[in-house]
Amino acid sequence: MSYPKIREIREAIISLFTPAYTTRFPKEPHTPYEKFRGKPIVDDDHCVGCETCANVCPPGAIQCADKIDQEVRVITRNYGMCIFCGQCEAHCITKKGVALSDTQFDLSVFDPESLIEEQEKELILCMYCSAVITTRDHFKFIHRVLGPKAFSSILNINLLNERLRLADPESTRVNVVDHLKRKDMFNIICPDCLQQTLVKDLL
Repeated sequence: MSYPKIREIREAIISLFTPAYTTRFPKEPHTPYEKFRGKPIVDDDHCVGCETCANVCPPGAIQCADKIDQEVRVITRNYGMCIFCGQCEAHCITKKGVALSDTQFDLSVFDPESLIEEQEKELILCMYCSAVITTRDHFKFIHRVLGPKAFSSILNINLLNERLRLADPESTRVNVVDHLKRKDMFNIICPDCLQQTLVKDLL
């Protein structure tokens, strides 16, 4: 008998009397190792709906759709497509919006639809052209990060006025039907409409 055969018999006998290296999950509870990457858990209080996670998701498990008529952004997460790479956690702008769980990892189901979760965020739309500016939570986050510098933007001042109610929002908005004018700057408008307002004022 050749030496390789003897070695194989020796390894078979050793494995016969030694415990299994793998765990007995799901019959017995399994404790994951440190830095285990399980299901991404979203914290709605810190998620601002900025679409960053959707942009960096390799399998496209995260999709964003803006419903203009309802003024909401719907974020759909399909955990059946998730590869648990952790890119959504690594690139989250708030650093707290999503985190990979070390306890939720058993996603075996009979109905794939049960692995799909949806999240809604309120949108800020341009009052003139109805273009999507961003989500309201995203804008509040930008305002907190910029601090006093945020007041250099008229859009920031208008949204701050809505929150603090320093003045009646209706009295600061002007409905112009002919075209964009300089007084439209006091409305909540997108950067494109703001540029048209400034350019027309210079002409």
